[in-house]
Amino acid sequence: MLQRLPAALDGQLQRDEELTHFAYFVLAMLSEAPDRALRMSQLASASSSSPSRLSHTVRRLEERGWVTRTRSADDGRGQVARLTDAGWDKVVATAPGHVEQVRALVFAGLTAEQVGQLEAIATAIMTRVDGDCADQGFDVTDLPETA
Repeated sequence: MLQRLPAALDGQLQRDEELTHFAYFVLAMLSEAPDRALRMSQLASASSSSPSRLSHTVRRLEERGWVTRTRSADDGRGQVARLTDAGWDKVVATAPGHVEQVRALVFAGLTAEQVGQLEAIATAIMTRVDGDCADQGFDVTDLPETA
């Protein structure tokens, strides 16, 4: 499951949106950030990515007009990745298909009780991996409803 589910989600995004799952995750994280912007170091940490992998991904997103990078106004040293309006449009267009795929692969075959169990199990695991899950924003009930 730990290998096949991410591959299935990645396949849907590449097939339907010409995006890797990681690239979509970067866009989504920027879409939720204040001013749709994060320092590259924060983005690397939040995405559990190496700075090199993130830099290559952001470069490809820049080439498509979905992200810009600028020097930090705070200290002039770090770089800030910012989601463009076109990037926002891409996230908005991509999200419904991605959410539907998550629902179909993960939740459609589970009862409400099993979803609750999944949340409890995932929270227990993530607490050990990352610390307090409340800080990580993990909540399976946050998935938007689909028609």
